[in-house]
Amino acid sequence: MHLLQVIIYGIVQGITELFPISSVGHAVILPYLLRWTEFSQSNQFLPFVVMLHLGTGLALLIYFLPEWLHLIASIFDRRRKVERRILLLIIVATIPAAVLGKIFEHKLQELFPSALSASIFLIVNGFVLFWADGMRRKRRRSTTRIENLSYGRSFLIGIVQSFALIPGFSRSGITMAAGLASGLEYEDSARFSFLLATPVILGAGILEVPKMLHQHNHVMFHDGLIGGLCAGVLALLSTAFLMRYFETTEVRALRPFGWYCIVVGVVVAILAALHIQF
Repeated sequence: MHLLQVIIYGIVQGITELFPISSVGHAVILPYLLRWTEFSQSNQFLPFVVMLHLGTGLALLIYFLPEWLHLIASIFDRRRKVERRILLLIIVATIPAAVLGKIFEHKLQELFPSALSASIFLIVNGFVLFWADGMRRKRRRSTTRIENLSYGRSFLIGIVQSFALIPGFSRSGITMAAGLASGLEYEDSARFSFLLATPVILGAGILEVPKMLHQHNHVMFHDGLIGGLCAGVLALLSTAFLMRYFETTEVRALRPFGWYCIVVGVVVAILAALHIQF
């Protein structure tokens, strides 16, 4: 890969992983539109994408590090009941994504070369965001906090998060949608979504990096480090922006992202159906 390609991948990953517009979907659509399919269809593409995700996972860990320290400290301090409950909710919600991701790993890899399928799921993701905004308006008078979620609700959010393994579905988008449907405010939905994403993303990256080193694929590892660094910087900025955005926006916060997903999805679906590339 050229250095410019690596940087572009990293920038796109850093923005789209946290914004509810599907980073994996963009990782499939981007090489199709720019005629970079020789790399995107190789067996090296998925490990490279995972390393980009590792950069965003580290950015999330850095941004929420004070909160993670409090959550971990709650294991040893019985007085931190709220933090301990949130930590348990995160653990419960992480289990479905980890298990389902392992079970369907090879099936999901088959979806990566298809820009058409990614664009279709991106459209669906857009409608999910519209639905989530509608649920938020219905529950404006019956909101709750993260620590008041039931373990059943948390597990359900974890199951929903598993759909993000499909290119086109946004991890942050669908987990926020599930959070809003459970009665959370926009800010708490985003916070829980980002906290929940951190162990899943970092876990996948930690498992994938040794495979690349074992295969002596040092060039791809080097590209992954550069791309991951770019992704991490953009992800840190994106997280700060989104947390501020969801803190200050009370209604229809997901609608702009929904329109983006639908418009981009329709355009790419038409181009893919007609086999048009730039």
